[in-house]
Amino acid sequence: MERERSAGTTPRRTTLADVAAAAGVSRALASIVMRGAEGAGQATRQRVLEVARELGYRPDSRARLLRSSRTRLLGVTFTVSEPFHGEIVESIYAAAEAAGFEVALSAVGERRPESRAVESLLDAGIEAALMISPSSASVELAAYAHRVPVVSLLSPVAAEGVDVVRSDDGAGVRAAVEHLVSLGHRDIAHVDGAAAVAASERRTAYEAAMREFGFGSSIRVVNGGAHEEDGIRAAGELLAGPPPDAIVAFNDRCALGVLEAVRRAGLKVPADLSVAGYDDSQLSRLSHVQLTTVSQEAPRLAEAAVACAAARLASEEPSGLVHQPLLVVRATTGPAPARV
Repeated sequence: MERERSAGTTPRRTTLADVAAAAGVSRALASIVMRGAEGAGQATRQRVLEVARELGYRPDSRARLLRSSRTRLLGVTFTVSEPFHGEIVESIYAAAEAAGFEVALSAVGERRPESRAVESLLDAGIEAALMISPSSASVELAAYAHRVPVVSLLSPVAAEGVDVVRSDDGAGVRAAVEHLVSLGHRDIAHVDGAAAVAASERRTAYEAAMREFGFGSSIRVVNGGAHEEDGIRAAGELLAGPPPDAIVAFNDRCALGVLEAVRRAGLKVPADLSVAGYDDSQLSRLSHVQLTTVSQEAPRLAEAAVACAAARLASEEPSGLVHQPLLVVRATTGPAPARV
């Protein structure tokens, strides 16, 4: 039933009218079938769907939404250099589709500021913005929230009108410290995230956990960062003197840098030193890494963020914004080494 087209011409998009004509029904009846609405017999429904499939017809959902004055389009900003952001984006697609939304992405990079990323989404007609680890000032975030509902993922921002969906960083870091203490570690250091989003919360949680378990005098915080090179540099500082029993890194990428610095120093993980990260990114699950880490469970965060945006669009109060993280124990943590 393929329609013939003249050679050298650009194929035009198959329309609902084409499907109706080929199936021998009215456009209105074809529309009923394609929308899954009542009003068409089973035989007619099957015939229209078969014709649509053969003609390669795809409903123009964006046009339909525009006709209803709704775009049901969620805008997402993310940082291209952060692997964990990519995992959250993937989960947002699944959560948005389940909730009946489309997704528009806008990347943040060295030469593309977050303000530009957000403005391009607003120009595209988004109904709400999901911003992964936003770096904008509170006043800027509040200004965006005056235009559309804004949800911050991962970053505990304090901006008027902005909802925050995140894991409990305090509980996550405490779980990592508690795990290391249970293995006999006492001299536990922290490579922090410097000025990265959530760094201060995780640093404070580490210090609180060390005091809680009676090791306040052993607190050691080294300025690190969110990337591998930060972990290498910070761990190098720690290993220049007597090494700690264990290191809790700001995130998985930082932890990978720590592992590299430990290897360069001729030490073995976890026999000589245990290492824990944060995020449970794909990097941590690599067979040659197998990093013990705190999982933020990207699918749960994505579902909560989409549900939050949907609630705001329906003039409802969102719930379930803070989630408990889960410690994932792998091969980089083990019993504390015997010290002479």
